[in-house]
Amino acid sequence: MIRIGTDLIEIGRIRRSLDRYAGFRDRCFTEAEQAYCESRPNPAESYAGRFAGKEAVGKALGFGVARAFAWKEIEIVGRPKPSVRLSGRLAAVAERSGMREIDLSMTHSRELAQAVAVASDV
Repeated sequence: MIRIGTDLIEIGRIRRSLDRYAGFRDRCFTEAEQAYCESRPNPAESYAGRFAGKEAVGKALGFGVARAFAWKEIEIVGRPKPSVRLSGRLAAVAERSGMREIDLSMTHSRELAQAVAVASDV
């Protein structure tokens, strides 16, 4: 079985959230993700890519981004090719549904960040 999730987000929207909400970083991103994003020339682009990546992974797992969505249970790691590390409830959801592999691709332009996740039982 293969499941696909995708997400597209405006980088400006993430930039505004970073500026306005003190807890946004800690609520949505692990310490390692924050360290990576903050090390980049334009942190908002990296945060937006990871935000889109997390939403795409949630959709591919069939969990979506419901109110109970736990942002930090999906960690985007590695470069240049990102990979996904699951924990907590989302790891349990993936295991129950037989999803063994998650492939993630992220990209951005000046204004938008996009991610596509493919989850498979292979």
